[in-house]
Amino acid sequence: MSRVHDRPLAPPGPALLGFAALAMFVAALNLRPALAAVSPLVDAIRSDLGLSATGVALLTTIPTLAMGLFAPFAASVARRFGPRHGVALGLAVIAVGTAARGLGGAAWLQLSCAAAVGAGIAIAQTLLPAIVKARFAARPGLATGVYTAGLGLGGAIAAGVSAPLAATIGSWHGALASWSVLAVVGIAVWLTARPALGPDPATTTAGPATRGLPWRDRTAWRVTVLAAANSALYYCELAWVAALLHDDADRTAVDAGVLLTVLIAIQVVAMLAVPAILGEARDIRFGLTLTTAATALGFAGLALAPATLTWLWIVVLGIGHGGLFTLVLTVPVVISRDAAEAGRISAMAFFVGYACAALAPMLVGGLRDALGDFQLAFALLSGLAVATLLPISKLRPTGG
Repeated sequence: MSRVHDRPLAPPGPALLGFAALAMFVAALNLRPALAAVSPLVDAIRSDLGLSATGVALLTTIPTLAMGLFAPFAASVARRFGPRHGVALGLAVIAVGTAARGLGGAAWLQLSCAAAVGAGIAIAQTLLPAIVKARFAARPGLATGVYTAGLGLGGAIAAGVSAPLAATIGSWHGALASWSVLAVVGIAVWLTARPALGPDPATTTAGPATRGLPWRDRTAWRVTVLAAANSALYYCELAWVAALLHDDADRTAVDAGVLLTVLIAIQVVAMLAVPAILGEARDIRFGLTLTTAATALGFAGLALAPATLTWLWIVVLGIGHGGLFTLVLTVPVVISRDAAEAGRISAMAFFVGYACAALAPMLVGGLRDALGDFQLAFALLSGLAVATLLPISKLRPTGG
């Protein structure tokens, strides 16, 4: 079985590296709009489809579950087509699945499209760490920060624009479908950046999707636990922070949507700033611990005092989880020996992690339906963040 890359590629010139970084950024813009666009439209979706809070959460849960289930297939795609072509394929699936959401407001159609988009995200997102390892081995934290910033910015734009767009065109499913235009742009930029991204390795016939995943590697399992918790927290933010601020903090729907957009915007800045401030030489466990603590504090504040010091909790959660998100995605790159190993660890982390994380928004919705508020649910999310300090402490040291 061939490997994605046996060693890092010879570094290209600064212009090509910049173009490669831009291509990763634009591709990553497409990895969250399908999820982030749902939250500001939740009232219209719930009314139109007759769904409970738990039912609406399926629009976030199903693509997240698909992201986990299809992550191992990214390895097969990479072996057959190469990682660069694999990312392009993932973007194409996102474009088609997103565009199909405009065909109507039937629940079965929207859920099917959500699953298809999740599969496309799985393929593209799983292969990006392998490209970072191959093309940016000397600066993995910064390169990962670039594409995670794109990921976060795509979510922020979708969260802020989807509701006004739906009001303008008079259709929430039309607003969801509009994000396919961004995917088409991502495909065009990615294909144009082929010289900067470097050659794909020779391909071979792929075996079973999960063959070669590091099931017996303790470090891979620690990364998987981190990925699961990180994803669960992120998708619960996208799905429920605006609803919490509306229901528990007496914010208007517009104010709640603005605060969610601000939260994601702060995360985008932190995704780039935190790795840059920490530097590539520092042990990554330090940054993971610091950002995890801030994330836990932000969730605790929203749980216990959502109407008091609201902006403080938003800022703390934004900085903490934005930095944490990039660092978690950097771990497979810095602990792996080559791009192939980085790809395998990422595939396992996404396979198991997203499958577990998919349940979190539904559990929060269920608790909200049962108890009438989000206090217990967000307190549990804070506890989940604290619990990840254990696997972080068990990671092997990194840095110089």
